[in-house]
Amino acid sequence: MFSNGQMIFGVLFFIVFAIVIGFTYRKDLKLHKRFYSGSIWVLAAFIGFILMIVAIKYFFK
Repeated sequence: MFSNGQMIFGVLFFIVFAIVIGFTYRKDLKLHKRFYSGSIWVLAAFIGFILMIVAIKYFFK
């Protein structure tokens, strides 16, 4: 399926990408807290809406 070199590259790429994203997030943490303080409610509403759609599909099967 994948060669040994491709697997090593994929794992290393994922590790480096996660580290870079982590450092970038920590660097901008003050900015995120200032401008995106209420965004958790948008996420909660979106997840609730998706769960409601799944529930309606399940009950009206």
